Amino acid sequence: MIFVDVLAGGVRGGTAILYAALGETLAERAGVINLGTEGSMLTGALAAYAVTAGTGDPWAGVLAGACAGALLAAVHAFTVLSRGANQLATGLVVLFLGAGLTSMFGAAYVGRAISPFQPYPIPGLSRIPWAGPILFDHDPLVYASYLLAPALWWLLFRSRWGLVVRSAGERPAVLATYGHSPLLVRYLAVVGGGLLAGIGGAHLSTAYANAWFENMTAGRGFIAVALVIFAAWHPLRAVGGAYLFGAALALSPALQARGYGFNQFALDALPYLVTIAALIVLGRRQTGAAPEDLSRVFQLTPTR
Repeated sequence: MIFVDVLAGGVRGGTAILYAALGETLAERAGVINLGTEGSMLTGALAAYAVTAGTGDPWAGVLAGACAGALLAAVHAFTVLSRGANQLATGLVVLFLGAGLTSMFGAAYVGRAISPFQPYPIPGLSRIPWAGPILFDHDPLVYASYLLAPALWWLLFRSRWGLVVRSAGERPAVLATYGHSPLLVRYLAVVGGGLLAGIGGAHLSTAYANAWFENMTAGRGFIAVALVIFAAWHPLRAVGGAYLFGAALALSPALQARGYGFNQFALDALPYLVTIAALIVLGRRQTGAAPEDLSRVFQLTPTR
């Protein structure tokens, strides 16, 4: 059924974006926006693919991708937090840095074969009509994302650690009076967000596309940043946004496989049009949920 194929493709195709969106949620909750998320995804995708090609172990590739994404995010964190650079401009520069590095070092891996992650149908659950193929017939990184989103929600809103992170994004001066370093908290949040974006890139190259090619993220990092606003900085709401984008991506091959004739360019643009439409409808309504210190970056509130 095309309905099942599109939704299953939405889960699979949206997972890379979900990892990046969850990472960006963490960073923005601490008061830092990272437009370089796309770059972290790119470096994560290449590092994961290169290590998987060299070792034959996709899990080693995921570890390498996570480290690469975190390293690039650390560049953003240092430039913004220690040197006081503009967050939006620095994020774009970091993005281009990641794109340039992956273009330079990735040429050797174009067309190279790897042993990617394979789908693992969960016994019993994968046989459930509709829900089985949609949710329980995927690779291990998809299943891990099922746990990550609620885990991050619990950490942010039900733990002392999450209170410290949110305080860094809301009232860093108050946080400092309680003996915590807002600078350190923000460093950890930004680097942790880059780590998750790197895992998203690793999923893209070692489980979704099973290939490496230049600029393979195709704007997914920017979509992840937009989804954070769409989800009102809430990890669980980001799940729906990521899968919505993934379903829009999956619609084109599902229609083509059944012989439907649609304009390919229109289908390729559909995921981005869906994201823009969601932001138009919900964006202004959700901006009030932005962390107070982050709103100054967006210029949502007047500064003095």
